[in-house]
Parts: sequence; C-alpha cells; structure tokens
Amino acid sequence: MTSLLVFGLALGLAWVGTPLVRGLAWRAGVTDQPSVRKVHTRPTPLLGGLAIWAAVLAALGAVSERGALVQLGGMLAGGTLASAIGVWDDRRPLRPRVKLLGQLACAAILIASGVSVQLADGPALWRGVGAADAALTVIWVLVLMNAVNFMDNMDGVLGGVAAAASGTFVLLAVANDQQLVAPLAAAILGASLGFLIYNFNPATIFMGDGGSLFLGFLLAALGIKLRFPGQPTHVSWMVPGLVVAVPLFDLALVVVSRVRRGVNPFTTGGKDHLSHRLVALGATTREAALTIWLLACAAGGVALFVSRADRAAAWLVLACVLGLAAWGIWRLELRGDAARGRG
Repeated sequence: MTSLLVFGLALGLAWVGTPLVRGLAWRAGVTDQPSVRKVHTRPTPLLGGLAIWAAVLAALGAVSERGALVQLGGMLAGGTLASAIGVWDDRRPLRPRVKLLGQLACAAILIASGVSVQLADGPALWRGVGAADAALTVIWVLVLMNAVNFMDNMDGVLGGVAAAASGTFVLLAVANDQQLVAPLAAAILGASLGFLIYNFNPATIFMGDGGSLFLGFLLAALGIKLRFPGQPTHVSWMVPGLVVAVPLFDLALVVVSRVRRGVNPFTTGGKDHLSHRLVALGATTREAALTIWLLACAAGGVALFVSRADRAAAWLVLACVLGLAAWGIWRLELRGDAARGRG
C-alpha cells in the first residue's frame, strides 16, 4: 500500500510539475538547440529532470517509512547531487573530467551511507564495506549513470525505459519484502510516467542531464540495495544487470561504434544509438521508442525469471542474453557497415 501511494503521488506531482518547469526553462533560456547530430528540429526546453527529482523526493517525504533513514538519505543525497551536476551541465556544459569527479562523489555518498555491492570478501573499511566491494560499487554506479544518460537521445525513450526498469524493481522488491527498495522504485516509476506525458513524441520538454543522471544513479542504487533471500550470490548479482540490460546494450553498441571510428566514446556525440539505428531501419520516432520500451519490459521479465531460477537455468539465460547482445551489435554495427559498403 505504501508503494502504491508513493507511485500515485509521484505520478501526480510530475504531471503537474513538468509544465511549470517547462515554463521556467523557457524563461531562463535553458533549451536544447537543433544540430546535425540531434533528432529534434526546433529548440526544446530542458530541465525536465527537475520535475522528476522534485516528484520523487516529495512523494517519498510524504508517505515513506521512517526506517533505514541513513541509507535512504544517502541514496537521495547522491541522487540530488547527480541531478545538480546534470542541471549545471544543461545550463553551461561541464568538462568531462568535472562530470566524472561529480559522479565519483555520488558513488562515495552511496558507499558512505552503507549501500554497497556485497560480493567480495575482505576487511571492512567503512560500515562493513570492503575495498573490493567499494570498487565494484563505484564501477557499477559510473557505468549505469552513463548508460542511462546515453539513452536520453530521442523523444520518450529514456522515460519509458526508466519506467520499465523501476517497475521491475517494484515487483522484485515486493516479492522479496524489500521495505526500502519498493517505495523508492515506485516513486521513480510514477515520476517517469508523469514526465513521459510531455516527453513522448512530439516532446515539449526534455529531461536533460539533470534527469538522466538522477535516474541512472537511483537505478544503480536500487540494483545494489535489492536482496534475494535464499538465492546464492552467483545468481542474485545477475538480476539488476538484466533489469537494466537495454541501457547497458546501448552503451556497449555506442562504445564499439565510436571506438571503431577512432573517436572518444564519451565525449563525441552522434546518431549511433539503438534508437537511431531503428529509425535508420525504417521505424518512426514513436515506433523506435515503443520498440525499446518493449525490449526493456522483456528484459524485466527475464530478470524476474532469473530471480527465482536455479543456478543452471540462471547461467543459461545469462549466456543467451549475452549471445543476443553480441549478435545485436554485430547486426547493427558490423553488418550494417558491410551493407553500406563501409566494412
């Protein structure tokens, strides 16, 4: 019931708040201008991430449980820092090094609050977190923040993917009685859907880095915090990765594409994301977004299955997913070059 209330509040707050933020972005002149490497053809206000951030925090503050306040506070503090870094970058682009340092600070806040990967054995450094687990936590947070940030490249794509991932986290948390994860995931689900009303093609506002970095950080935190009682570690670690398999695939596709072209994958933009490839294959912008949403929902279904599977079945599913991902990169990137006479 708490998660349902949080979802409803976040949905309503994002629905009401997004037009207000849109007006603020127009008045402040914070807009995304059209360019060769972008899909939209007219200036579009940014800062939609502020509406998502406000909806999540307000919904949780209104009805959330008061237990585990340190960990919840750490997740929301890290998310707030991520959103602030993104909003600053939306207004005045930051150097990649500065953004990386900011993301590292977000991961440090998470670890300091006691939310960390728990895979490696070793002496504890802080709140029971060892050096190896801290390093894995930082890597996971950085990878997912950037993967989710990369997905914000076409109308509605990231909002739908974030909704699918957070919805899966809600189901997993409720099934495993995770009192902290379920309300936070429900808040992200509601805020993403409320914002998506205005962001689906033709979008009247973009979430910008202030939204994508915030969502990426919180999804990373949810993946770390979620636990599966009775499941061995070598199975349970697969589940969060499968939930966010679509952003991770898009990141891998873009990195492979840009490395092959001899450019920096993280500082060079371009129309080489999964959504752009689908449009190049003949889909409309809406069809590309809907296709990616379906893939994200399918990934969530696979994650739900693995969360209950035995070791052999889980590893078989993971092998199939990795095989499909490798085939997808080959089909979209390498074979695509050959079809265009470039390979």
